[in-house]
Amino acid sequence: MFTGIVEELGEIVAADRSAGSARLTIRGKLVTSDAGHGDSIAVNGVCLTVVDIVDGDSFTTDVMGETLDRSSLGGLDVGSRVNLERAAAVNSRLGGHIVQGHVDGTGAVVSRDPQENWEVVRISLPENLARYVVAKGSITVDGISLTVSGLGGDAASGDWFEVSLIPTTRELTTLGAAPVGAIVNLEVDVIAKYVERLQQRG
Repeated sequence: MFTGIVEELGEIVAADRSAGSARLTIRGKLVTSDAGHGDSIAVNGVCLTVVDIVDGDSFTTDVMGETLDRSSLGGLDVGSRVNLERAAAVNSRLGGHIVQGHVDGTGAVVSRDPQENWEVVRISLPENLARYVVAKGSITVDGISLTVSGLGGDAASGDWFEVSLIPTTRELTTLGAAPVGAIVNLEVDVIAKYVERLQQRG
């Protein structure tokens, strides 16, 4: 489990691809400092398992084909920056919200509207996820716990939501520099999915 509070901006330093999978080596000195084989680290919101530690500041991880297809990880290459977060400790504060690291789908940055002290970013929302997203609710974008500040959409443009980025989020995460058109990983609030399931069985 994660909280959606990004600890570090990492970098892909190697990407070895084969049929239906990839092995990534990711530099992240902070998240690697106490990591070991089998530990979980969220990479752009995707829960991945540490295979090896390299040079004390990087880790390798295997990514299966389904994950590459269902997330933005398939588009990463050497030099790509990524948001990193270690799994939450039982005795830690829950600074964001409950994040599983299981990506539900992807969206694209539709627009960016800079303000004096924040920036409003609009992101497209797949139709099958729209029912789980509510104004002032939580959503995870590339592993970042964010509050939905606006919702909308129509038949022509499709569904979208907006988040407002404070300066810290803009400076310390990949979303701060993601251009219009960039593909981002989305994880909706798991509580909404459980509620829907309970209603279906009721």
